[in-house]
Amino acid sequence: MDIYSFGPIAFVIDLAYSGVTALASLLTPATATFATVLAIVMITLAVRTVLIPVGRSQVRAEFTRRRLAPKLRDLQKRFKKNPELLQRKTMELYTTEKASPLAGCLPTLIQAPIVSVVYALFILATINGHPNGLLTETLFQIPLGTSLFAFLGAGQAWPGIAVYLVLLTIIGVVAALQRRLAAANATPLADELTPAMAQMTSIVSWLPFLTVVFAAIVPLAATVYLTITTTWTLVERTLLRRSFAAREAV
Repeated sequence: MDIYSFGPIAFVIDLAYSGVTALASLLTPATATFATVLAIVMITLAVRTVLIPVGRSQVRAEFTRRRLAPKLRDLQKRFKKNPELLQRKTMELYTTEKASPLAGCLPTLIQAPIVSVVYALFILATINGHPNGLLTETLFQIPLGTSLFAFLGAGQAWPGIAVYLVLLTIIGVVAALQRRLAAANATPLADELTPAMAQMTSIVSWLPFLTVVFAAIVPLAATVYLTITTTWTLVERTLLRRSFAAREAV
């Protein structure tokens, strides 16, 4: 079964198609061939603006976990010899304080459907029964529906590959900075976690780099979306952390 032909999903994708093409049409007189890309950028910025409250709650949860550090340390001392009980008591504490050790996953989970829609817009030949005109749109003569791997598989390289390299480099640098900032703002108990939790934390810290791999296999339009949204996340997280730190210092 083609999931994109399923009624509700086809309707959502068709609605997104209408929105992108309408915005691109408005931008075309001033931006010519860059209209569709700029439409994607503007939509991305609009989505991230709507998600600002989610970002605030995420950083607030981070500072809550730091505040809970003494209580977590006490739990670790009391239940050090019983890892299962320690994990249960830790989760109970997070629940009582309305905090979550996995709060950082929320923005990613929310954006997953959005990336999926952008992906669908630039791989489907037809959308809800009509031809997909977005497949003819380009960025520096590279079809927005072409991924890096598909581009290289077609035997093409310079100068088109420079577009992909710039976008993937930005995502990679942002991922490295996100991991560095996450380590700098980690809960003071990071060195006292149980082996299982420490291992999970280490694995999660590398997850931002998976975005680079993902960005290389999705259509160029989705790569543009990921570049904008990851950069926004880094800037937003930095500003919010400074804001919350300033409030705590008062």
